[in-house]
Amino acid sequence: MHLDHPIPILRIFSIPLAQTFYLDFLGFEKRWEHRFAPDLPLYMEIARDSLVLHLSEHFGDGTPGSAVFLPMEGIHALQQELISKKASFARPGVTKESWGFTMNIADPFGNHLRFCEQHHEHG
Repeated sequence: MHLDHPIPILRIFSIPLAQTFYLDFLGFEKRWEHRFAPDLPLYMEIARDSLVLHLSEHFGDGTPGSAVFLPMEGIHALQQELISKKASFARPGVTKESWGFTMNIADPFGNHLRFCEQHHEHG
């Protein structure tokens, strides 16, 4: 038996807003999208490096206001990349916590992305 990494499903309510935030701003790439019919809700997979997220317009997929903890390396470089885009909706800051550096960013739908670069123990 083998369990793999979870893939969070985040609820979205606007495809253009989701694309602006996740693809243009955060730099994710769309891997695929699915609709049961052209006029039915969108479900899509996006990824950046090893981080995979599912975005869904389907009622019952995710709850707005959910938080996702996103371990990473290079948080200060990501912060500079995001700030350089001069987005009106997010100028993220990095804070130092006892467990590592964190950068919290809310998406347009109230979901909270908590990027974290954990401290590495020496010794």
